Amino acid sequence: MTSSADTFDKLDWRAIATQLDSEGYATLPRLLGADRARALAHEARTSNALRRASLDSLELGRGDLLYFGAALPQPWAHWRADFYRHLAPLANRWNEMFGIADRFPEALEAFLARNRRARQTQPQSHMNRLGAGDYLALHQRNEGEHVFPLQVVALLTAPGDDFTGGELVLTEQRPRMQSRPTVVPLGLGDAAIIATAQRPFKGSSGYYRVNLRHAISRVRSGERIGVELVFHDAPQAAHDQLACI
Repeated sequence: MTSSADTFDKLDWRAIATQLDSEGYATLPRLLGADRARALAHEARTSNALRRASLDSLELGRGDLLYFGAALPQPWAHWRADFYRHLAPLANRWNEMFGIADRFPEALEAFLARNRRARQTQPQSHMNRLGAGDYLALHQRNEGEHVFPLQVVALLTAPGDDFTGGELVLTEQRPRMQSRPTVVPLGLGDAAIIATAQRPFKGSSGYYRVNLRHAISRVRSGERIGVELVFHDAPQAAHDQLACI
């Protein structure tokens, strides 16, 4: 079986970086095979190891978030480490554009050690399970001193077959402009890299920050199951308290 490291090493990271720079997201079609994606969705339905959080109780919509905790199961643990390794150089370039002196270390574990020293100890990666009428409101996961500017989402059920509706929606707010919504098309086994909260945008006077949020639109029928991998941990007091509009 091909490892995630081998798979990720073969991706066109230059093209991915270009799309992230211009749009704030990059899609990775069929990163998971259909059978593997469906098997992981089945685990979300049946596992007792995931901690359930109701979106309604969090005032973030309707449906369930299923948190992994500190020890992610496979393939998500490998995905998180391998994605981070490739995204850290881009995150450092974005910091440079923002005029931020801090740089992210090369390896995820070194970054998480930095989180722990700053008392960011609450893991945020999770699966989301949305049935008919459920949705995830616009939000960001940007709590804490050390926030990684990119995260990964993936879809484990098939649009049109397993569910309808449930589109991944991004909004972008530039200074003195109205919000720009974008629907990111995802199919079974597709992944997307998205900006966590902000990305640099080059204007006439240099780079400035563009604010981004993401959501999942209302599921009209069936059941939508996805995953969200967040590279930074949250502070204890901010856990499960997302910035929401």
